[in-house]
Amino acid sequence: MYGIRFVFKLAICGACVVPAWLALASEPADGDPPKRTPDAVYVPTPDDIVVKMLEVAGVTKDDMIYDPGCGDGRIVVTAAKKYGCRGVGIELDPKLVRDARANAVRNHVERLVRIREEDIFTVDLSQATVVTLYLLPWMNAKLIPQLQKLKPGARIVAHDYGFQDRVQEPEKMITVKSKEDAVEHYIYLWTAPLQPKPATE
Repeated sequence: MYGIRFVFKLAICGACVVPAWLALASEPADGDPPKRTPDAVYVPTPDDIVVKMLEVAGVTKDDMIYDPGCGDGRIVVTAAKKYGCRGVGIELDPKLVRDARANAVRNHVERLVRIREEDIFTVDLSQATVVTLYLLPWMNAKLIPQLQKLKPGARIVAHDYGFQDRVQEPEKMITVKSKEDAVEHYIYLWTAPLQPKPATE
C-alpha cells in the first residue's frame, strides 16, 4: 500500500490570565537552523483530510490533542477552532514553529494552542487524549514506546502510514479522496493501550 505514494512523499517530502501550560505559545523559536537535521521533508495534510482525521478520532472540546511533527500547526489549530479543545504541536524546524504559532494567532486560537520546538522522539505524550500522526512508517514505529504511555481510551489517528505491523491492527481504516489534491488518503484509528502485534509462529 505504501509503494508509489511512499516514494512520492519522500520526493516532495492554542483582561484574561493565560494558563501556565500556554506560557510558551508566543515565545520566539530558538532560531535557525534546527537543532538537528529533520527526519523528513514537511508535506502538509490537505485541510479536508485534517477535518476527517479529527472526525474519525471523535474529538470534543474536552480533548487534549498532541501532533508530533506539526508543521504549520494546521491540525491543532483546526481542532481548537472547530471543537474548542486544547492542542500541542511539536516541531523541530524553527521556521515551521514560527509559522505554526502565527497560524494559531491568525485563527484566534493562541490561548488554546501551544507550539513547542522540540524533538518528537523525546517529548512526553502521556497527557494527550488524541495523538495525530502524519509521519513516515519508521517514525511512527519509533514513537511506539511514547504512545504506550497514553492513558487507556486515548485515540491515535494516523494519516496514510501505520506502525510497520508492529502493533495490533487498527480499529478503523477508511479511504478518503481529498478534494484538494484528488488523491486517495488512508486514515487509521487505534485506541490506547497500544498493544504490540502478537508474534507469528
